[in-house]
Amino acid sequence: MAKTESPQDLLPLTPPVFHILLALADEERHGYGIMQDVARQTDDALQLGPGTLYGCLKRMLAAGLVEESDERPDPALDDQRRRYYRMTGLGHTVVRAEAQRLANAVVAAKSKRLLDRRPSLAGGKA
Repeated sequence: MAKTESPQDLLPLTPPVFHILLALADEERHGYGIMQDVARQTDDALQLGPGTLYGCLKRMLAAGLVEESDERPDPALDDQRRRYYRMTGLGHTVVRAEAQRLANAVVAAKSKRLLDRRPSLAGGKA
């Protein structure tokens, strides 16, 4: 991810990038906090390992979606080695655009009655 002219140039986001941005939507977090929030958001369906998380964060920093924060919640209680991340204005714009893209996909799936059916064990139509 390199810096781009348009937020649309960054879409579609990969699931890890989308969920990292969601984790940062309401507060700054350190890496382990991001991993925990992503697991919670996805009911453990997506569990980011350190390599995936920090690889994504490196690309997201380069693209201007996130930035490191110098602020600490409580310096006396915090480990100085932790790096905290926050979403940038571009990050907010991009995650909103991706959420809208996904919402449109859900509407399309509903219109095809793909979400109204019960899954069949035999793979046929329900």
